[in-house]
Amino acid sequence: MSDLILEHADLEPADVEWLHLLVGDWQVVSDLAFADLVLWLPTDDGRFVAVAQCRPSTGATVHYDDIVGSFAPEGQRPQLAKAMAEAKAQRAREPRWFGAYAVREEAIPVVHKDTAVAVIARQTNLGSGRTPSRLELNYVEAADDLVAMIPRGEFPLPNAATGSRRGAPRVGDGLIRLNSEGEVLYASPNALSCFHRLGVIGPLVGQSLVEVTAEMVEQLKPVDESLPLVVMGRAPWRTDIEAHGVSLSLRAMPLTDRGQRIGAVLLCRDVSELRRRERELITKDATIREIHHRVKNNLQTVSALLRLQARRMDVPAAKEALEEAMRRVSTIALVHESLSQTLDEQVELDDMVGRALRLTADVASAGTSVRTVRTGSFGMVPAQDATPLALVLTELVTNAVEHGFVGRAVGTIEIGVERQQSDLRVVVADDGVGLPENGGVGGRGPGSGLGTQIVRTLVTNELGGTIEWSTREGGGTQVELQLVLRVADPARS
Repeated sequence: MSDLILEHADLEPADVEWLHLLVGDWQVVSDLAFADLVLWLPTDDGRFVAVAQCRPSTGATVHYDDIVGSFAPEGQRPQLAKAMAEAKAQRAREPRWFGAYAVREEAIPVVHKDTAVAVIARQTNLGSGRTPSRLELNYVEAADDLVAMIPRGEFPLPNAATGSRRGAPRVGDGLIRLNSEGEVLYASPNALSCFHRLGVIGPLVGQSLVEVTAEMVEQLKPVDESLPLVVMGRAPWRTDIEAHGVSLSLRAMPLTDRGQRIGAVLLCRDVSELRRRERELITKDATIREIHHRVKNNLQTVSALLRLQARRMDVPAAKEALEEAMRRVSTIALVHESLSQTLDEQVELDDMVGRALRLTADVASAGTSVRTVRTGSFGMVPAQDATPLALVLTELVTNAVEHGFVGRAVGTIEIGVERQQSDLRVVVADDGVGLPENGGVGGRGPGSGLGTQIVRTLVTNELGGTIEWSTREGGGTQVELQLVLRVADPARS
């Protein structure tokens, strides 16, 4: 839609946003009117181009094919042009025939800040030929009230809520018409069923809806502050009401005439099952976070026990092995700490890796001042990849500190990250002594040392990637990782 507007017209950004708000809400009008809606935009050469289209879910459609991007037929242009010029709705006197069925047409100018910026064609399929029911008559009357607000610049409702308070429920879920005092003029069968499940006894017509709902609200449960405004039809918002184990979603659409409120259309839907599932998911998420938190605590306990055991060791090799085990356990604990603080099964790896590498460099460098520099970003990484990747990076940094800066007072380790969606390239480089000539002395080669073996196993088996050691240009060692991250489970993200 934005592309079509940009191509065929020169509208102000505020006018474009107004059209977007209209299209975001006009499905309600289409369903109430049992009519197709087509948004026609005038072009510089006097024609009209269709930039949006809406079909009713309550009745037969007029346009079985999409007409967005096409131009209005010549026979329809005078009616559209007149609606634009006079800023008043224009209804055709005679139906227009589309093949085997007749269509009643009406052109409604879309007015924003006292200026007509586009035209809506309201096209009703007259092919059914049956007597409308009371429900259908109330639907059409509600649609007429909403449509009459469009040329006055009062619809779409400019102060309507966004996000979760906008949108559902739909017309077919349940409809209630209110007068200006909030009394029920009409309630559809589905709306009556919704309120009966809530605990309301008897008919709704003639009653004040705010008084009816006030009796149903359970005192011990929190209540949305916007509930009275919604059930009286004063605010164009959506809210929920819960009672007796039933949850109703309510959305109000105030009806106005030149700024004066004349009533409201209220849509309602039973969302009890949906809310129950949401509560189950919240409970499961909380349980998963608690599990990650407990795992992190247990790992920290193991790390502390290893530290205590290392202090009692007199054999240097055994003490060093326990300290390395302690560092690896602490790295895994960091991942679980990050997972315990989020609802997603993904980890923001940059901050966690930064903390782990700073700790690793400080612990591993006895008499050397080591500086770590990182370029690029890891971004969000799936949990199943975060732990092995964090371990690989800490092992590589530890290896560089312990074996690359022997006899050096200072050193620098650079970590470069390049990511394209799930493809990840990581380069860990140091300015140390470089690889030994035999490729394996001192744990610096691809086949020596426990840390190097851990890295190779994690990269190839856990991450499904490749790893390559080489001499860094200008001196030092460079290790390059090529990985393809797994896709996070959409049910958990």
